[in-house]
Amino acid sequence: MPEMHFRVTWPDGSDTRCYSPSLVIKDYFAAGATYPLADFLMRSREAYGIASERVRQKFGFPCSRAARALAEVEGIGGRFPPDATVTVDAFEE
Repeated sequence: MPEMHFRVTWPDGSDTRCYSPSLVIKDYFAAGATYPLADFLMRSREAYGIASERVRQKFGFPCSRAARALAEVEGIGGRFPPDATVTVDAFEE
């Protein structure tokens, strides 16, 4: 599976390098785009779910790294108010 990373900037200006086990993340986000936090989290859940399922189909088990990456994104996102925004800065393939 072609894994990748992508960088996001949170409402407080901090940034995170996020992991994805699949390029599917690029179907849900655009580099340079800003998303309302709730939308960003919803898209993340869906994209990581698909990525984990692709791993399961190929190897017979879901991707634990995708689950950890989603937990990290949700944990950081939970620190901000729902009306905050998140920017996807870049994809690293």
